[in-house]
Amino acid sequence: MKVITLCGSLKFKNEMMKVAEQLALEGNCVITPVYPTEENYTRTDEQIENLKNAHFKKIDLSDAIYVTNVNGYIGESTKLEIEYAKSNNKEIIYLNN
Repeated sequence: MKVITLCGSLKFKNEMMKVAEQLALEGNCVITPVYPTEENYTRTDEQIENLKNAHFKKIDLSDAIYVTNVNGYIGESTKLEIEYAKSNNKEIIYLNN
């Protein structure tokens, strides 16, 4: 069993939830981002920073990250997460190579 943190653009939330389910069914422990629960909800800069720091902590706790790069898309935040994972010797798995 691996501990895997999902990374990717939240515009692909539905795809990320499918990936999380599949990884869990394969016997992995999956850590997900905080998904928005309301449309058009704005967060403060402090809240965004808190979510970012929490996500990096999730990566710290993980064996690997799974990048949900639908159609090859990797945004700026996900690039930072990949670099962070690399700098901490985490395995990096991609949905689309």
